[in-house]
Amino acid sequence: MANADTDDKLFIGKAAKPQYLSLNLANRHGLVTGATGTGKTVTLQTMAEGFSRAGVPVFAADIKGDLSGVSQEGEGKDWIVKRCKEIDMKYEPDLFPVVFWDLFGEQGHPIRATVTEMGPLLLSRMMSLNDTQEGVLNIAFRVADENGLPIMDLKDLRAMLTFIADNSADLTKTYGNVSSTTVGAIQRQLLVLENQNGEKFFGEPALEIKDLMKTKDGKGVINLLAADKLMANPRLYAIFLLWLLSELFEELPEVGDVDKPKLVFFFDEAHLLFDEAPKVLLEKIEQVVRLIRSKGVGVYFVTQNPADIPETVLAQLGNRVQHALRAYTPKEQKAVKVAAESFRPNPKIKTERVITELGKGEALTSFLEGNGVPAMVDRTLIRPPAGNVGPVTDAQRKAVIGKSPVKGKYDETVDSDSAYEMLQKKTDIKTRNATQQGDSDQQSSGGVLGGVGDLIGGIFGTNRKRGERLSTGQRVAREVTRSTVNRIGGAVAGEFGKKIGGSMGNTIGRAILRGALGGILRR
Repeated sequence: MANADTDDKLFIGKAAKPQYLSLNLANRHGLVTGATGTGKTVTLQTMAEGFSRAGVPVFAADIKGDLSGVSQEGEGKDWIVKRCKEIDMKYEPDLFPVVFWDLFGEQGHPIRATVTEMGPLLLSRMMSLNDTQEGVLNIAFRVADENGLPIMDLKDLRAMLTFIADNSADLTKTYGNVSSTTVGAIQRQLLVLENQNGEKFFGEPALEIKDLMKTKDGKGVINLLAADKLMANPRLYAIFLLWLLSELFEELPEVGDVDKPKLVFFFDEAHLLFDEAPKVLLEKIEQVVRLIRSKGVGVYFVTQNPADIPETVLAQLGNRVQHALRAYTPKEQKAVKVAAESFRPNPKIKTERVITELGKGEALTSFLEGNGVPAMVDRTLIRPPAGNVGPVTDAQRKAVIGKSPVKGKYDETVDSDSAYEMLQKKTDIKTRNATQQGDSDQQSSGGVLGGVGDLIGGIFGTNRKRGERLSTGQRVAREVTRSTVNRIGGAVAGEFGKKIGGSMGNTIGRAILRGALGGILRR
């Protein structure tokens, strides 16, 4: 029995000949599609196990909890033994190192990001803000950037929104119209996000990307995100995964061609990423997918139909596994035809017809070979997983979490001094000194913008007057915030300036795509 993984490729299944996924081409991305119940999840587990055996860390969303069984040794069930004989493979049960994650901290370690890291573009998308509301949110980020007010969690963002609403008359002169009505609408959307447990995602300690790229005893760690409850808010799910992809791009070094990926990322229910996404976001998703391969990251989209993925993204997915599709309606028949035409033809099979005839655990496969050319499509029996198939028990999950390499690192929330605390401190200082200072102080220091500058001085223990020389520490702080804004600018300002309109668009356009996706814009 010769069909098995090798040092440079993964055995996926058997067609007329064995079907292998070459590790040195695995960062060219891929696609796993098929109707519900056709075997996509088992295929995803099989591929994740293969990467793990090769020492490649994996990140995957576990939509229904079925992937969690990979952490337990498999059993020689009848269908598994039967399939192994059919593909000339010896069944060897195995288990794999797993770290469980959960945005809500219930079924795994919490995953957090700061509001600043998320950035206004993705946050606006998450809260379904319109163009005007997105523009005001960008003003809040811009004012925070220029005045050293870190926006770490949702209460920081609320504090900044309240601040710009209270000072809207002065801010409007510089940034464009800031109405209390618009700020109120954003605050209501924040409340909706909080009611969906979104506040558990924003804060510290924020996730360190290196913790997703661990190995144990030569195997890549499989990072599983518990997503069953997260799917109740599909937009939060999709935006979180896009943020994670862009963080990977921003933090990982360029590696060019590699013998095997540094990380493989499975994006299940991928259609949620593209549903009703604005054009600018789709363009940035396309850029992430195209450029992240140079960081050694392979992205594999998992969805029901190839038509769920925009053509510009679909064209970049070279390794493909297509399970059965239904073709009962004209729309479904068109989708089958599109799926068939996306493969390199095989004169021995009629691809369009076979797609509708595939049984559970069968798929049409085509993997990149040689110099990156897709192999001819072939009808393949997918190898069964070596780990357990199906969800773990609560006790098994708890045991895995108890032995986790990141145990204790993310489990407790840290609330550091940030925008909320800094603004609150300034308010307290102003209240104590109200009888001495009067209204003339703010006017002489340049209105609200001068007041914000004094705010920072008060926070850091200095009351620098207008024209007084900055200390070395203050100059460094100013340059950090200024460079953060400037290096993100460029072409983005024009596009978003047109969208937001007027002087406000020109002023804040440069800062819109900071944080998430920022690394791309700095290229």
